[in-house]
Amino acid sequence: MNVLVVTGCGGMGMAIARRLGSGTQVILADFSQIELDKGVKSLREEGHSVEGVPVDVSDLDAVKGLAQYASERGPISVIAHTAGVAMNQAVPERIYQVDLLGTANMIQAFHAVATRGTSFVTISSAAGNGIEGFVSSKLEYHLATASLDSLLRHPELDTTFNPKTEREAQNIRLNAYAVAKRGNNLRVEAAAPAWAKRHARINSVSPGVVMSTMTQQELEGPGAHLLRRSIGRTLVGRIGTPTDVANAVAFLCSPDATFMTGSNLLVDGGLTAEERWGKKGFKAKM
Repeated sequence: MNVLVVTGCGGMGMAIARRLGSGTQVILADFSQIELDKGVKSLREEGHSVEGVPVDVSDLDAVKGLAQYASERGPISVIAHTAGVAMNQAVPERIYQVDLLGTANMIQAFHAVATRGTSFVTISSAAGNGIEGFVSSKLEYHLATASLDSLLRHPELDTTFNPKTEREAQNIRLNAYAVAKRGNNLRVEAAAPAWAKRHARINSVSPGVVMSTMTQQELEGPGAHLLRRSIGRTLVGRIGTPTDVANAVAFLCSPDATFMTGSNLLVDGGLTAEERWGKKGFKAKM
């Protein structure tokens, strides 16, 4: 039986597990034992074959252990990495540890156990696309290629967090989150050649605002105005759902996407297009 690995038991992780889990051995992983137990119980009640593994993705040894455990259960067909922290729920240092280093750890550890046909998809963010062009070429090269033990050591990765106002705190967190997600996209692109040598593929999905428990908490928090602004500028006129993201992941892991690797699939309802071109782009002639 093929193995599906999903990190993160939030809305997107569970939607992906349900979308791709039928007929596979699902390995569900999460930092929170409580959330992990809930996720495993829910999937088992729906008939899935599932095991839960607690893991802190910022800990390379823990991630290597997860990869080894999964590979012993059978050939790994899909790794869907959704685990992360939201921009308003952690200080910059923790955002970089989990969202940046955690993804790099996953890419490296699962490369070692990837086999022909394995597909790795990491959940990035449209925030990483929005910061493109505002990050120096030196930092981008570092994010893409630095060794794991030096990845978080760069003068432009500032973890100082002494905000004087709540708005300043939000801006600092948002910048760290966007840089981390930009790093995810670059890391995936840079890793594609190595994954290809194992006849495996690696891609990223960049969602916009997607409804989840985490999103709901942010909509009730001090940074709610930023999320509401983004939702209001989404061209399709609605917030995203975990199923929207799961469908994109399913496509990237399907036979229809075997010519895609090192790619980033933007699933943001047109938010990036609106923010970049809304007031200066194509004008229809009447």
